[in-house]
Amino acid sequence: MRYGMNPHQVARVGEGPRPLAVVNGEPSFINYLDALNGWQLVREAREAVAVPVAASFKHVSPAGVAIAGRLDASARKTWGVSEGCENTLLSAYVRARDADPKSSFGDVIAVSDVVDYELADFVSRVVADAIVAPGFDPGVLAKLAAKKNGRFLVFEADAAYVAPEWESREVLGMRLDQQRDSTPIDQALFADQLLSASTTSDALLALVTLRYTQSNSVSLAKDGTCIGIGAGQQNRVDCVRLAAQKARVWWLRRHPLVDELRQVNGMSRQDRLNWEIRFAEGFITPLQLREFAATFGNDAVESFGDPSWRQRWLRELTAITMASDGFLPFRDNVDYASEVGVTTIVEPGGSVRSSDVEEAAEELGIRLVRTGLRLFHH
Repeated sequence: MRYGMNPHQVARVGEGPRPLAVVNGEPSFINYLDALNGWQLVREAREAVAVPVAASFKHVSPAGVAIAGRLDASARKTWGVSEGCENTLLSAYVRARDADPKSSFGDVIAVSDVVDYELADFVSRVVADAIVAPGFDPGVLAKLAAKKNGRFLVFEADAAYVAPEWESREVLGMRLDQQRDSTPIDQALFADQLLSASTTSDALLALVTLRYTQSNSVSLAKDGTCIGIGAGQQNRVDCVRLAAQKARVWWLRRHPLVDELRQVNGMSRQDRLNWEIRFAEGFITPLQLREFAATFGNDAVESFGDPSWRQRWLRELTAITMASDGFLPFRDNVDYASEVGVTTIVEPGGSVRSSDVEEAAEELGIRLVRTGLRLFHH
């Protein structure tokens, strides 16, 4: 490898079968972890929802995951794509990247299907470090390999590879073995719940996402996109709050005040996105506020200081499915979920306070689905 977790660490790939091959570039240890986890996620989600899936991975957790589908006007304008790419592999990745574009900057892209020229051309124009896919159309590899002056990482996954039943990890010279988590995530988990087709799809996508997200974790899904992922927290309510904040920003970026900020000549897409995110979430430092005023005008500053438009717009965010990788221990998880438009919660169940969680869900009009399946990932 190029190096290990850090540049001062030497690293190498061990002997044995390899589920993916390096087609271009020289990966680091973390690049491998992102590619391996990302590929497993999109491959499994593809089987669960039966449409192309894409994920944007950063530091061994997904920033966004989505299925191929419709692109709204805001996403099309932000990423410079046309309506004609809807329901394509490109649409899946645009939707995934747009879920949390601040985190997706410099990501590892994982896609479930063969990369076509349309997706490769888009990838060539965004800041990303790598892509992993089960194959590439003719001519696509040359397009990708030219990115980053030839240093862009391209992994080709072996779609026929069957993972071993047991997994191993060595820590401080001690080897730990466990069975691979291969319990199916499919519609059988909700067989007696009478969920709509869209809610079922969102629940499956959110659950598969959690299987490959650092725990504790919570995922919020809407219309085939995980719009908020709270990962790696030491308590579950912080997972909910983090996921909810990301979902709020995703939704507020679609408000005309944010979406129609004046265009600034020479400003990069990422710089504009960063300003949109600060504006949407309502947090700009005093120094940034002066720059914001000089860049976007006093009207934008007045709107920034007025919370009423955010409150009104957020009331329209609804029909979100929340999934949790572990049981919800207290009702505050449900209370926070309700404030961001969650109407269905999927969790393993089994908390000593499960009755409190049930009462909170009933009180707030949220459907509670218990799967009995914990999905911790470390």
